Formats: sequence, structure tokens, C-alpha cells
Amino acid sequence: MKRPAGTEHFVLNQTMLRVRDPDASIAFYRDILGMTLLQRLDSQEMQFSLFFLAYLADGETIPTDPAERARFIFSRETTLELTHNWGTETDANFAGYHNGNDEPRGFGHLGISVPDVEAACARFERLKVRFIKRPEEGRMSGVAFIADPDNYWIEILSPGGMAPALGSGAA
Repeated sequence: MKRPAGTEHFVLNQTMLRVRDPDASIAFYRDILGMTLLQRLDSQEMQFSLFFLAYLADGETIPTDPAERARFIFSRETTLELTHNWGTETDANFAGYHNGNDEPRGFGHLGISVPDVEAACARFERLKVRFIKRPEEGRMSGVAFIADPDNYWIEILSPGGMAPALGSGAA
């Protein structure tokens, strides 16, 4: 299907999640899910920090020149932006952010494709990641859901496993 005129070079660049503790969140996305921190931007005036993470291809490097780095980050597909509003990590009264899966429902989840769902889940188990749904549970087998430090859900799926699960229906 041809894109509408004027949208030929549009790219879904980023999804933003608000996080309470950036250290815990960055460790999760870096060490558990294997993403790379591309850039941190701090706004002293507005008291927040932005962290941009993504999967890098083999051999891909992050440019050191600030203008080239900005082009690299904001032209790529599928970047995760974590936003930290300063002070939430130490505020005992901060109740956390709505993950979209509690009522009222809204945002649902991020999706991470892996070659082998069972192997990925075995690794998550060893790393003590919290599961929402394991691959053998529920009506949709072969798919798992884990939670990040802010309780955002992350679907773990295998491209090969999705074809039988979704059937051959056309859009």
C-alpha cells in the first residue's frame, strides 16, 4: 500500500514513558533487555531528564559530534524515551505512574521481539524479572509479559510464533 503524499519519509521515532527512578529503569532496559543508552538530556530549568535508548545494529556506533548524534537519535526507528521528573525517586508520597493496564485502561505495553521466547523467559527468570504472564499461561501461548521497574508491561514475542497465534486474517 502506498503511503499518502507527504508521509513517505515519516518514521515512528520514539515512545516516551515517565519513570520514577532513572537508575533502576536504565539498568532494566540496558541490562535486562539489552538496549543502549544513546543520550541523556537534562533540563535544569524544568527539573527533568530525558534518556533515549535503542537497540544498535552490530557495528553501529553513536556519533560523538552533538549535531550528528541528534540526527542519529531523532531519525532512527523505535527509540525509547524515558522521562524522569526530578524528585519522584525520593518522594515517599509519590504513588507512581499509571501503567495503562489498571482501570481506567489506556496505554497497554511495549513489544520486544526475540528469537526464542522460552530462552528469553528463562534468562528473565534467572535475573528475577517480574512476570505478568508466562508463555504457557493464558489463552495466547508462546507470548510472555514482563514488568519494568515502573510496572509498565513489556510483551515478549517471537515473530515466528505470532503467525500461528494471529492466524492468516488480512487487514
